[in-house]
Amino acid sequence: MTKFPGIFVICILAPVMTYSESCGFYDVIKNLTILTDPLFHDVRPVKDTRDSTVVTLDFTLYAVLDLDMKFQTLKTFGWLDIKWENQYLTWDPTQFCGISKISVGTSSVWRPDLFVYEMTDEDKSPSVDFLYVLNDGQNIRLKPMMIVSTCGIDTFKFPFDTQTCSLTFGSFMHPVGEIVVRAEENSSVTTKVSKEAFASKGDWSLVRIDVESHNYSHRGSEWSQVVYKITIERTPSHYVVNLIIPACFLVMVDLASMFIPMNSGERLGFKITVVLGFSVLLLILNDLLPSSQGTPILDVFCMVCLIVMITSIVDAIFISYLLQQSEYRSVPRWVRIVVLKHLARILAINTKVTNDDDKNEEMYSTRDTALQTSTFASKEGDSTEAEVLKRILLEMLKIRQMMNTTKKEERKSEWFMVAFVLDRFFLVLYVLTVLTMLCVVLIVWSG
Repeated sequence: MTKFPGIFVICILAPVMTYSESCGFYDVIKNLTILTDPLFHDVRPVKDTRDSTVVTLDFTLYAVLDLDMKFQTLKTFGWLDIKWENQYLTWDPTQFCGISKISVGTSSVWRPDLFVYEMTDEDKSPSVDFLYVLNDGQNIRLKPMMIVSTCGIDTFKFPFDTQTCSLTFGSFMHPVGEIVVRAEENSSVTTKVSKEAFASKGDWSLVRIDVESHNYSHRGSEWSQVVYKITIERTPSHYVVNLIIPACFLVMVDLASMFIPMNSGERLGFKITVVLGFSVLLLILNDLLPSSQGTPILDVFCMVCLIVMITSIVDAIFISYLLQQSEYRSVPRWVRIVVLKHLARILAINTKVTNDDDKNEEMYSTRDTALQTSTFASKEGDSTEAEVLKRILLEMLKIRQMMNTTKKEERKSEWFMVAFVLDRFFLVLYVLTVLTMLCVVLIVWSG
């Protein structure tokens, strides 16, 4: 011991120095000399080329940023976990103070060439240039992704519609014999995790995510793919409050205007005002409706309501025209048969006109008696025969006047009854059309 003191000191300190120098990440990386090879990150890391590299994916949806109806694109943000094995990156943790995981730059190792098949815009995802390497050769890359992808949009049930958009992950260059892509979690777990992390923004909420794995054939080769089918549901409250309820109220007001007296000119003016209000509502809220190739059922409902409103204006004009006909002519016979007989029976309307003949007779007798009595009053010196003739003539004039007046009143009453039956017939059609269309819309929305 005294003879070789220097050698003894070196033998004692060497293990200590080796132990201290092997506890850093740099020591692990330095031990993996393959990382210094410039070709290492370009070659698929398998020791036998007949072996496939298994890439495991786990996607978590964080937010739906936008769904463009016109261009049919979906903009989402999520987190993608990618795992694969690099057979050359292994070490014994016991030799490095138990270090079993290190982080290295993504440019220093091989990475699978994964991409989203539906992507239509450049990748604007945040850049994360590091990944984890485990001692057993597993590589783990956590990557945030902002994806703009195509999505077939169906707006027929707007605003109670659900949309399903797919995100297909797969290799661009390597077929199944080289890279196999698999999903780490099933649909239920992926949906649960995504719902917990989902940040609801705008009109959409997450319903579910279906995970599928399959192979895609092209030109005699097959590529492994993992498909995430994202189903989202629109939040309809904004459209119900600002579009559906006001439209229904205007339809109800226009329907109530049918009970305004037919011979009143206020009905036509009121209906025109309601139609103008409905048209202005559609113009103002036009931006709320999605622009797409399909036609939403709500658009069809609003268009049908507008057509019915305009038709009711035509009906009011036609009713006013019928009421004016009583001044010129009697009701044609075919109108009596079709309207007053058959149509009135269908609508259960009593067409018997009740005239207050006694009242009319008394009114005209009182009014005309004063006039005609002054005209044919007995004058002093008239003979008895002259007085009798004057009385007879006076009574005949009164009878003629009453017959003309009664005939005119009957004609007016008959035309009024024709107009009333036709007006109620259109009212029934109005109600049936609106209710039928409303039932169709509700069935479509609930289906």
